[in-house]
Amino acid sequence: MTREPGSPRPPGSGAGGDGAGPKAGPSRGRTPPGPLRAGPRPETSSSRKKPAAPKKKAGTAAPAPRRFRGLKRRIATWLAVAMIWGLILAAAALVWFCYDIPNPVREAAVTRRPSITLLAADGTEIGTWGDLHGDVLRIGDLPRHLIDAILATEDRRFYSHFGLDLVGIARAAAANLRAGHVVQGGSTITQQVAKNLFLTHERTFRRKVQEFVLSLWLERIFTKDQILMLYVNRVYLGGGTYGVDAASRRYFQRPARAVTVYQAAMVAGLPKAPSRYNPHADPKAAHTRAREVIGKMVEAGSLTRRAAEAALATAPTAVQPSTRSAASGYFADWILEQVGDYANIRDQDLVVRTTLVPGLQRAAEEALEGVLAEKGAASRVSQGAVVALDGAGAVQAMVGGRSHARAPFNRAAHAYRQPGSAFKPFVFLAGLEAGLSPDSILEDTPVAIGSWRPGNYGGRYRGPITMQEALAHSSNAVAVRISEQAGRMAVAGVARRFGIGPAGAVRPSIALGVFETTPLALAGAYVPFMNGGLRARPWGIVSIATRDGRLVYRRSVPTAHRIVDPGHAESLRRMLAAVVSWGTGRNAALPGEAVYGKTGTSQNYRDAWFAGFVPGRVAVVWLGNDDSSPMRDVTGGALPAEVWRRFMERTLPRPAP
Repeated sequence: MTREPGSPRPPGSGAGGDGAGPKAGPSRGRTPPGPLRAGPRPETSSSRKKPAAPKKKAGTAAPAPRRFRGLKRRIATWLAVAMIWGLILAAAALVWFCYDIPNPVREAAVTRRPSITLLAADGTEIGTWGDLHGDVLRIGDLPRHLIDAILATEDRRFYSHFGLDLVGIARAAAANLRAGHVVQGGSTITQQVAKNLFLTHERTFRRKVQEFVLSLWLERIFTKDQILMLYVNRVYLGGGTYGVDAASRRYFQRPARAVTVYQAAMVAGLPKAPSRYNPHADPKAAHTRAREVIGKMVEAGSLTRRAAEAALATAPTAVQPSTRSAASGYFADWILEQVGDYANIRDQDLVVRTTLVPGLQRAAEEALEGVLAEKGAASRVSQGAVVALDGAGAVQAMVGGRSHARAPFNRAAHAYRQPGSAFKPFVFLAGLEAGLSPDSILEDTPVAIGSWRPGNYGGRYRGPITMQEALAHSSNAVAVRISEQAGRMAVAGVARRFGIGPAGAVRPSIALGVFETTPLALAGAYVPFMNGGLRARPWGIVSIATRDGRLVYRRSVPTAHRIVDPGHAESLRRMLAAVVSWGTGRNAALPGEAVYGKTGTSQNYRDAWFAGFVPGRVAVVWLGNDDSSPMRDVTGGALPAEVWRRFMERTLPRPAP
């Protein structure tokens, strides 16, 4: 059937129909199909197929671009180079830190501490000390309660850590952060062996790294029992003793094998502060520390509460009186505490030449004991201390109490007491530096700072007086006015230049010496007044040598450091001379001698002082009671000035007849 051009196509013959005829051509924009041909269809640009992309395997990422792969290679190279250089630098640092670490195997073979012979300034022998009676003990030789006391106190995880106790370090760090200052340490027994036996006591980062490295080394080459054996035989336990056996014989007159539980606790508590907890030096502090150790043993489970109570019941008879020769004295104890800081020698005996002048030492002892024997009981004063220094700070005499055999605690070097008015010269020096002079007029009238109203001794006021008169009569009101005018911080700064002064907050009461210091420190602070203003810290060791004469240490002459203007030093000497000539210190006057000094009395007569000097020698006298109980109206111008005068009378050259 034909159709006319332009006529509609019948149903079923178009592209959208269901018939079998040829399909309609493409829509607008497509080329109509050509005639049917046999064979393949010619390829055209529009019909050409693109090459198939390779199929990705399931679970794999597409390869990274070439630029990204190059960046990864460069980063890896940089990291490798940095790691290599880091290892090189770490190795170099380790070598620098540890090149001079001693060999612990060789050092551990030294089983005897050296004996120490002390010589006076003139070469005469003061005495010999050392671990002369202590046996070298194995762990199996010691009673179990002694080992338990040491471990409970020093290192509870000793047998489980690798030389460093990370748990203990973390606990100590947390405690210190909470307190805001150091209240706990995290050192293990291994670290203490490394530090005390093989290293010096300098506080540097390098020494701390050496301690860590050596601790790990010790744990690798020794067993735990061997490390503990080194500790118990070599630890310093006060009074010149090294090792638990020497300490047991010194304090209890028995070997370490036979100590009781309470005695073991006392020994175990000593390493923390051997001088402070020495039972011969301070029995009260030693017993307090022993009770703490017993409490730690109960906490650690090594002692039952019933056994702890039984041990505490033996406390009164635990310590025996000191059997050391009276010739050793307080000065010798003070020197022995310092020898290890200057000579790290373990296998040779040492000879230490000191600054002690035997004649001055005897005079100081006689002066103190003479006055206290005559007037001490009536005045309710039981103890005293005397220190004498030369113009360079060398300690020529040191008396730390009435009897070293009965009470070896060194009050001269270790008793902290309030200096009272003996501190006023430093207040007046601050006034001189602020522009005052000895002739400046100041008001000696009642003074008040807030609610604080300090009064003069006896309630007497003199009205307008000179600065020199104020110091001579020890006016509290004028001292406070000078302190406020110069500035309390200026007063504290002056004191610290001289090696004394308050450690905490500076209060108005600093003007009256309401803080604590020792007789030795106060004597050192007075030396610049005598020598024209040059600093001079107290010292006592001239040289240390081995028994065969090899010099280990010799004190070098330090560079003179001026801390006071010479003019101010002269003004202060003028005022201190007035104190002795016609002021509160008249009892210290020496006919025909130039004497300079200052009296001092703390509140309620708990401390009485006289600090003064003659050309070439400073001496400080303190009197009081160990329990700080009040004396009976004892002022610095009374008994202390009398002790000072008697001492000087025995030591100054006598005029030719």
